[in-house]
Amino acid sequence: MGEKILIVEDQSDEAEHLQLVLENAGYEVTGIAHSVARAQALIAVDRPDLVLLDIVIKGRQSGIDLAKELAKDNIAFVYLSDSSTREVLNAAKLTQPYGFLVKPFRENDLLIMLEIARYRHEYGRESVSRKEQVLINKLESLKNNWKPWERTLLNICLILQSRVSFDYVTAGFNTITDESNKALSYLRIGTDEYQRIGIPELLTISKLKMKELLLYEKKGRLNELFAKIFDIKSGTSLSLFLPDGQKFNISFYSRETDTYTPELTAFLHRIRKTITEIINTALHDEVVMPVEPIYNLSVADRSPDLQGFDSVVGQSPLLMNVFDLTSRVAGSDTSVLILGESGTGKERIADCIHNLSPRGNNPFIKVNCATLPPALIESELFGYEKGAFTGATDRRIGKFEKAHQGTIFLDEIGEMTPDLQVKLLRVLQEKYIERIGSGKITKVNIRVIAATNRNLEKEVSEGRFRLDLFYRLNVFPIVLPPLRDRIEDIPLLAGHFLRLFNSKAGKKIRGISDKVVKRLKAYNWPGNIRELENIIERAVLLARGSIIDDIRLPSPVPGNILITNEGSRIKTIHENERDYIINVLQKCKGRIWGAGGAAETMDLPPTTLASRMKKLAIRKVNIL
Repeated sequence: MGEKILIVEDQSDEAEHLQLVLENAGYEVTGIAHSVARAQALIAVDRPDLVLLDIVIKGRQSGIDLAKELAKDNIAFVYLSDSSTREVLNAAKLTQPYGFLVKPFRENDLLIMLEIARYRHEYGRESVSRKEQVLINKLESLKNNWKPWERTLLNICLILQSRVSFDYVTAGFNTITDESNKALSYLRIGTDEYQRIGIPELLTISKLKMKELLLYEKKGRLNELFAKIFDIKSGTSLSLFLPDGQKFNISFYSRETDTYTPELTAFLHRIRKTITEIINTALHDEVVMPVEPIYNLSVADRSPDLQGFDSVVGQSPLLMNVFDLTSRVAGSDTSVLILGESGTGKERIADCIHNLSPRGNNPFIKVNCATLPPALIESELFGYEKGAFTGATDRRIGKFEKAHQGTIFLDEIGEMTPDLQVKLLRVLQEKYIERIGSGKITKVNIRVIAATNRNLEKEVSEGRFRLDLFYRLNVFPIVLPPLRDRIEDIPLLAGHFLRLFNSKAGKKIRGISDKVVKRLKAYNWPGNIRELENIIERAVLLARGSIIDDIRLPSPVPGNILITNEGSRIKTIHENERDYIINVLQKCKGRIWGAGGAAETMDLPPTTLASRMKKLAIRKVNIL
């Protein structure tokens, strides 16, 4: 970052004082703006390296509105405010500023904050640049590693997948009517599995005739069609202009909303040249070879960014999103908070993060905060010296010290006592521990992964969990979906557990009947994957033949299954869930957020409830 600073402050005397301080310290002040509109104009003329930004300024737009634009343009900014209320702080934090100073402040405080902001901006940009270069190097390697055309495109997608999340991808001069037969599209059906979707498959899935399909393309409505048949929520396209003047398009689609941010679009444009060269080489140097309709990649054939998930079974869109997030965060030292109900596989994802990280060959220490008695957990985590207390006959090394240079996994972090939360916060901030009975400090280099099935936001609001510790841990949250939201994974999981317990029990059960699979899909799974594992183990032990054709499921809790007035039809899981949410919303008078709101009543994060309402098409008219 350079030395140019823009001041956005509507109090002239304060702005001029800031300018004097900055110029005396060697900074170049590009201008003073008394409104957001004036700041936007100055930025367009002379892009600053950093903006000092007052939150409350004259005009229709606030400093926070401008901050959102600065973040998109990768311009660092530091807030200056005479208000430090909780509401202001919460709104400011969402924009991820590089610093926050409360007026009045000392000149030295301002200059130190600018130094910190410069370091954070430079380091962050450098880190992104390094990761981007690694990805470009992988793409460059494709130029000298000849593969058939279809395989080349798939390899590009595999490499990009670590940075660009997608469930469906199309590529070609035209998506449908491509006379050169280069139009390709793939549907993601697993972590590293893709099914080629050609015109016959597209016609079958969409139930359209060819002329209707071509009409969609002619009218530019293919995105609308893909959204309908593949449940697409967002998409982005990359146009490549080849040396012969032709335009080649690659389009990415996701079942999640807001996947393709301006930052991600900018990244695609930065690597456009490299991908253009690969596509151009593949198109002109190709030898015609037969292609496979489905690629099921072996472990050895996987992209390095997709290895490490062998212990996690499933291919649902929600799980794919978890894999994408895990792949992105694994390479850094960022703290990760894994959220989800009991039995959803939080420990498995923690394993994946550690194994995929540069610390993968170093210690991985696991601590279940819920199973350790409060009197012992401090000595377990931090260790103790000989004679520190009655019974301490030898020095003991604690879990944090054992995890030095590696990762520590704090499971059920929500069960940690308040006094221990203070000590954990100190470890995260200062990077050292102090054994019980010792006056010396021991430096530790660790990465922290925490997990909980509790709603930590609610725990914070009720005073049971420290706000500052929550923000330290919640740098990169990963939410694991419950099994009832990924029903398509149940047959895969059941088959996995069947093979596992077949081997353990010495049995030769060949499969599970369709009738049993339907029953498994209809069950609500309050215990999630752990419950499914136990049920399959029991079924294997009780099975008398080579097929599991009956299974014992727990009796439903009264009131969980509703009988409609339409004869004796039992409502589906989604219908029951929809009715339940509507019922709670009606009792809460339509309120979702805050004390007494539906989210608190259901013990869900408000954002999760809002997402489920959208998925189940619950609108205001259904509630009032």
